[in-house]
Amino acid sequence: MRPWFEAVTIPDGQSCLIYDRRLPEFAFNWHYHPEYELTLTLGSHGTRFVASDVAPYADGDLALIGPNVPHAWQSHRLAEGAAEHRAIVCWFTDDWICKLLDLMPELGTIGPLLRESQNGLLFGADTSTAMKARMLRLCEQPQPDRALGLVHLLLDLARAKDRTTLSPGAITPSDVPRDRRRMERVLAHVHARFDAPIRLAPLCALANVTESQLQRIFKRSTGLSVSEYVTRLRVGRASTLLSRSDLPMADIAEKCGFHDAAYFARKFRATTGRSPTAYRREFQSSGPALPIGAFPMRRDRTG
Repeated sequence: MRPWFEAVTIPDGQSCLIYDRRLPEFAFNWHYHPEYELTLTLGSHGTRFVASDVAPYADGDLALIGPNVPHAWQSHRLAEGAAEHRAIVCWFTDDWICKLLDLMPELGTIGPLLRESQNGLLFGADTSTAMKARMLRLCEQPQPDRALGLVHLLLDLARAKDRTTLSPGAITPSDVPRDRRRMERVLAHVHARFDAPIRLAPLCALANVTESQLQRIFKRSTGLSVSEYVTRLRVGRASTLLSRSDLPMADIAEKCGFHDAAYFARKFRATTGRSPTAYRREFQSSGPALPIGAFPMRRDRTG
């Protein structure tokens, strides 16, 4: 399990870090970091978690995530013809981009884009298609060209009309080192044991705080209560099992920490807007790829 706080190291002498991530799967990794993140996901279908938003992603998913916004991509299946799950990821710091905007007023349109990204931004198919080749080229260019190319990308993204906010409210993890260390201990415990009953008393002992203090720090850091966060983890794990296995619902419920299949179904529907059966049918079907930003789990019809 990766740490909850992800340390992104931009090397000395560089303004940004651009990474071509290729993996057999994108595992659920609910994390945050102080850098901005521009991610283009290729050849992959799954679920995107950004702050309080849960939605499926498809091939060509393009999102800009602001500093300290919790997020995760969890893959479920490859797109047709793809051999691996791939993401072009661009990280850059608030300090760098703000200094650049101060020096060059011509870049002023990027400011509103950055502010909107505090809630996570998703770009539509037109913008994603226009950006794809350019983002792929960034991975092959020398570092000076990468930095300039990223600035040009941000300028064009600032002009994009097909962008939507992902989460209704920003979530800012605590900047207090003591609270951060407490949360790291608590979240390590929760991530390791979310398939079993989670009690507040052991979490309070780990953080050396009262229950009310724990809930306050937890809510400020994740935007969720402890129980809501645990449910999100369990639903994330269940979505993987639903899309990749033929396990009965009762077995999936047990493996994910739900005490029975009926309770599991209620919590899954409350989180995703779809029943577990409908979710499995959507992701295991051989039909056409989901359009970017589509969320079949939120249709009004029941599954």
